[in-house]
Amino acid sequence: MVFSDLYFLYFFLPLCLCLYFITKKPAIRNLVLIAFSLYFYSWGEPIWVVLLIISSVIDYINGLVIDKFRGKPQAKVAVIWSLIANLGILFFFKYSGFFIENINNIFSLSLDVPKFNIPIGISFYTFQTISYTIDCYWGKVKTQKNFFRFLMYVSLFPQLVAGPIVRYQTIAEEIDNRSTSIEDISYGFSRIITGLAKKVVIADNISPIILSLFGDKKDGYVNLFSENTACVGGMWLGAMLVGLEYYFDFSGYSDMAIGLGRIFGFHFNENFNYPFVCKTIQEFWQRWHISLGEFFRDYLLYIPIFGKRRKYFSLFLVWFCTGFWHGASWNFIIWGLYYGIFIFIEQLLGKKKLKKVPQFILQIYTKFVIIFGFGIFYFENSKALGYFIKSAFGTTGLKLLNISLKNIFFNNIWLILVALLLSLPIIPTIRKTMLSRKDTAFVYRTSAIVCNFALLILSSVLLIAKENHPFLYYNF
Repeated sequence: MVFSDLYFLYFFLPLCLCLYFITKKPAIRNLVLIAFSLYFYSWGEPIWVVLLIISSVIDYINGLVIDKFRGKPQAKVAVIWSLIANLGILFFFKYSGFFIENINNIFSLSLDVPKFNIPIGISFYTFQTISYTIDCYWGKVKTQKNFFRFLMYVSLFPQLVAGPIVRYQTIAEEIDNRSTSIEDISYGFSRIITGLAKKVVIADNISPIILSLFGDKKDGYVNLFSENTACVGGMWLGAMLVGLEYYFDFSGYSDMAIGLGRIFGFHFNENFNYPFVCKTIQEFWQRWHISLGEFFRDYLLYIPIFGKRRKYFSLFLVWFCTGFWHGASWNFIIWGLYYGIFIFIEQLLGKKKLKKVPQFILQIYTKFVIIFGFGIFYFENSKALGYFIKSAFGTTGLKLLNISLKNIFFNNIWLILVALLLSLPIIPTIRKTMLSRKDTAFVYRTSAIVCNFALLILSSVLLIAKENHPFLYYNF
């Protein structure tokens, strides 16, 4: 089941809210969330809900062992077992085929390559349970003694299948004791509608433009190699649109997750903070997919695996893992290390030297790196990736521009301009300015209600008229 689905919006969610708010008892409300979360997760492939429960049982027990044997070897064994079990499950379903394919290619073997439908959200909930056991071991959180409360944390449907990665310490108190005010409900529905519009109105309409420039991996990126459609300008426009699509798709999901969580009394951390206004690549990753960046920073970067004198090895390990987390394909690894190189260079230069660089140069530098990075991210086929890289720098003999690109651009210019403008913090600035004055605060609040209502209607109409597009990060 997906958030951008009429069944979810007009049946599943209203029924869940009715049953949730019909009682004030936390235990019953938790059971309602567990039941609806498991149903939500099992909507597509019911068998994988068993894997989710098994993962929850493993780390619930590990937490109890850590609490009972705190400071003893048994506690360390529980953490190691949590890592082996969770990463082993993740590796088996997501990466085993990738490794066997590469072994076959390197050693000219013909081993059977396992083909699985990757359990939805496995990259997210395995990281959540890992963070719980590590935080228990480090003493950052109290061990959850009630299995059903822990299961609710792991399976909570607002953030289950595509994040953000919600750590146990973020909502530990709210699992046992939470409340919802009228302001929470209003804020929550506003975030849900905003996120839905980002997905349905913007991201889903950018997708066909990208396909017209590059083609889909299912058809071998046929448009990428077509002399009629391909040009150097098209490579850069396509890569920029990939970035905008992923931003509006993923931040839209995060908005909906945060809004849903707020209605149920949970305060999830923000996952996106207008990343394209960044002046450095380090800042970009402090604003983009914040929960993933913080996870690797806190659980991998500062662990002296290579010793303090070799901290940059840890840096590249983090970026290797960041890339590989996104998928079992070489382009994701290259993409992760690509960002690692620029962050490494920025750290060598230091903040003082970077501040001396003119702002417009930093803006050009970061946008160039980010746009090209999204091009690397898009092409999972090695041949297509190589062709994109060479073509983007004009080494394949392509024209700078062509008629096809001009038609594609001018036919979609308003969508592109709106997407670019909304990727900047213009609306928050207007909101802050208007709410700071009594004479404009009422106007803003009234306008916001009208806009939300209009966006909900528009999104619903588009969902009726269009084929459903799952959120992109369901694949990860």
